[in-house]
Amino acid sequence: MNLNHTIILFVFLALQVIGLPKNIQKKVDKEISETFKTETFKFESFSVPQDISKQLPSKFEADNFFQIFENNKLIGYAYVSEAPSKTDAFDYLVLLDTELVVLNTKILIYREDYGGEIGSKRWLRQFVGKTQNDDLRYGDNIMAISGATISVRSMTTAMNNLLKSLKILHSKNII
Repeated sequence: MNLNHTIILFVFLALQVIGLPKNIQKKVDKEISETFKTETFKFESFSVPQDISKQLPSKFEADNFFQIFENNKLIGYAYVSEAPSKTDAFDYLVLLDTELVVLNTKILIYREDYGGEIGSKRWLRQFVGKTQNDDLRYGDNIMAISGATISVRSMTTAMNNLLKSLKILHSKNII
């Protein structure tokens, strides 16, 4: 195998590794279909320049921030990350429109015995409509859940950090 073939193979394999695990991707695809009312969409990784990424309160890497296209037209963004719970972490998804308004949030995987109520559609609905200009406060404009205090605070912080990060990225004309 010559050097060109080796490089092509390496790039192909590297691209296969980038992305979401299959079990999470399936849940993300379902939420995108339901939120954007489409079955035919393209999901592409969106890279934030590393020097900018280091300045953000949220993690933005090739495997957690994506653009969503329908018929080659940008229809929104997907952000997948994790937040700490009492003894572990939970994975969550945030779907945004092209104006960076939150359309949907979903707890993808919750790994604790208690506090799973944060995954309820009713509780998560309070994030819908939030923008980069909103400030979320536990117990004020974000409802508390008895028995899920740590997870609620963690999700509230994660959403605040995401909204602040989006504001920075928007102000720098990156998104």
